Amino acid sequence: QPQLIVKGALDREQRDSYELSLRVRDGGDPARSSQAILRVLITDVNDNSPRFEKSVYEADLAENSSPGTPILQLRATDLDVGVNGQIEYVFGAATESVRRLLRLDETSGWLSVLHRIDREEVNQLRFTVMARDRGQPPKTDKATVVLNIRDENDNVPTIDIRKIGRIPLRDGVASVAEDVLVDTPIALVQVSDRDQGENGVVTCTVVGDVPFQLKPASEGEGEPQNKRKYFLHTSAPLDYEAVRDYNVVIVAVDSGSPSLSSNNSLLVRVGDTNDNPPMFSQAVLEVSFPENNLPGERVATVVATDADSGKNAEITYSLEASPLSSEAPGSIFSIDPDSGDVSVQAVLDREQRDTYEFQVTARDKGVPSLQGSTTVVVRVSDRNDNEPRFMQDVFTFYVKENLQPNSPVGMVTVMDFDKGRNAELSLSIQPGDHDQASGIFSIENDTGTIFSTVSFDREQQTTYTFKVKAVDGGEPPRSATATVSLFVMDENDNAPTVTFPSNSSYTVLPPSSNMRTVVATVVATDADTGLNADLNYSIVGGNPFKLFEIDPASGVVSLVGKLAPKHYGLHRLVVQVNDSGQPPQSTTALLHVFVNESLSNATVVESQVARSLHTPLAQDIAGDPSYELSKQRLSIVIGVVAGIMTVILLILVVVMARYCRSKSKHGYEAGKKDHEDFFTPQQHDKAKKPKKDKKGKKGKQPLYSSIVTVEASKPNGQRYDSVNEKLSDSPGMGRYRSVNGGPGSPDLARHYKSSSPLPTVQLHPQSPTAGKKHQAVQDLPPANTFVGAGDNISIGSDHCSEYSCQASSKYSKQVRVL
Repeated sequence: QPQLIVKGALDREQRDSYELSLRVRDGGDPARSSQAILRVLITDVNDNSPRFEKSVYEADLAENSSPGTPILQLRATDLDVGVNGQIEYVFGAATESVRRLLRLDETSGWLSVLHRIDREEVNQLRFTVMARDRGQPPKTDKATVVLNIRDENDNVPTIDIRKIGRIPLRDGVASVAEDVLVDTPIALVQVSDRDQGENGVVTCTVVGDVPFQLKPASEGEGEPQNKRKYFLHTSAPLDYEAVRDYNVVIVAVDSGSPSLSSNNSLLVRVGDTNDNPPMFSQAVLEVSFPENNLPGERVATVVATDADSGKNAEITYSLEASPLSSEAPGSIFSIDPDSGDVSVQAVLDREQRDTYEFQVTARDKGVPSLQGSTTVVVRVSDRNDNEPRFMQDVFTFYVKENLQPNSPVGMVTVMDFDKGRNAELSLSIQPGDHDQASGIFSIENDTGTIFSTVSFDREQQTTYTFKVKAVDGGEPPRSATATVSLFVMDENDNAPTVTFPSNSSYTVLPPSSNMRTVVATVVATDADTGLNADLNYSIVGGNPFKLFEIDPASGVVSLVGKLAPKHYGLHRLVVQVNDSGQPPQSTTALLHVFVNESLSNATVVESQVARSLHTPLAQDIAGDPSYELSKQRLSIVIGVVAGIMTVILLILVVVMARYCRSKSKHGYEAGKKDHEDFFTPQQHDKAKKPKKDKKGKKGKQPLYSSIVTVEASKPNGQRYDSVNEKLSDSPGMGRYRSVNGGPGSPDLARHYKSSSPLPTVQLHPQSPTAGKKHQAVQDLPPANTFVGAGDNISIGSDHCSEYSCQASSKYSKQVRVL
């Protein structure tokens, strides 16, 4: 029976199993055998102790770390397996504080915070940790743990203020006299911080604008940074009257991050010394006191203060004369020495004197005594004891007419000897006896300016009279009135009006009239007055021959030239009447003068006057216009005839020259005439002969047509059917019904004659030459205004042309109107 025998020591940690091969062989021949595998597993025994990775574990832990914060992990290993290799960690040599503050996980070996650790209580934890297996018997190992607590800035600096020297300090209050010298130490300040390093480095300062500062008590290098001492010194003079108590706040700040600070305060109470005089709140005290008072009434109370205390602050008052006035106030005013009440001893009248000024002196009871003073100004306030007064009982103003509405026309002056509201005047217009100012005038309270709501017209009303009332604002109110007289001055706002003659009238002047014969008198009036109604007359048109002149002052028109045949006919004088205003106004009138021996046909003259009213003023109507025209036309005819004769003579000379030249060239030939008869009519083709009418007379073309078509337009754009209608529509022509001899005018029944060889043709209004005659006369007064016409129809008789009565011209042609 084979047995497996262990020949040497087995160590599972080195080899935990063996695999053997067993062979069985018999003794036969040949021998037979078989083989099997034998595995031997080495079981563990607790022959190895746990081993820590390090014998000493060291770590830093911030104080105040929250519970559960991991610190470090302790690791130990055991070569055994199973329960022999299972390790548990437990505290070894550890104090109770360690076990209270730290937690050790038995399985993982993690060391964590169990409770918050305060470095100021413990700054390092040193203990041992055991690693133990679970074998039987168990084996162990230990390691040392050093835990350094890292400081955190969790402590504020502390400030301790203590007494020093002779300055009393009790319950946080230090009493210091105001006369102490500057830089005197009054307290000791100690500052400390429980933290370490930068967290314990403290800086200490005084906060606020106070006359104190800190100075280090020592400059020793061995002094710890977290404990320092300072002296609190005065840095400026103290003044009890200015500030009696100082709350000195000392702040200490450490250098941690974030930094922490704390503060402590010291109440410094300044002691008083008698170094201040009494003081009034105002250098000048102004009070208002009503007039008409009762004697003994209190005017005001003056109060002075003394910054000192005790006897040094007790004050007495007295009255003295003001430096600006030598008058002693004691006769009118008095003062109570203890209370400072100022009373008046007389009755005041503001209208006599409105201001009183005196001085009040306040003295304290210190030793030596100090004093102060103030000036009291008593202003007497007004009471309504005076009524308003106008500067004049009657105000007279002169205004121009045509003044714009709401324009100022005058200013009244009113005053009231009272003051303030008692002198606030309310002005109003009071209607007069005839209610002239009702709704027309208004007055401005502030200035007393009177305004008119209408534009004045002197021609309608020349004067206005009304009253102005002034009422003050006192209680009860007082009032006064004044009269206002307003005179309207003339403006040149009216043009002259011609009353004689009218534009459609005329005056007959015989040709035999002597020079300086009065032809007519132009009469005009002007609604204005003064220079604005001073008229002067002048002839501004229609006097090309200088036959007439007008007296500038009287308007008398006289004949100043000798009348000639060419002057016969109608003369239209354009008379302008100007006034002497600035700017001047003017009116234009027409004076018609008919120069002829007698008035044989008034209808014809009236028609000429009517046509004159429609003729532009720039065109002169003076005498017979055909007289000069006939002379011109005769000169033209003579010139034409002379020219024709000259041409005929030149033709004869040329023909004779050619005839003589031809005969000398060819010589004499038998059987031919010696000369040609140049005056024998030439033979012409029959086709070139002029045709004859049935009576055997040749047809002739008349030089001028005796039939002329006259076209005109009505003012509204329609056409006239005939000249009759045109004439009937013209001013002054209403009674002429027919040009060819209708029932209206026997003298016009015959054909019209003209001094011109051409027929008289009325131009159509649209023709270019007629357009220049379409104009209106605008400078005549409304009563005499006429409009110009664009159509001029020649109207005449056996003895009259357009504007004259002469013998009929031999060039007259009959005009028949279709």
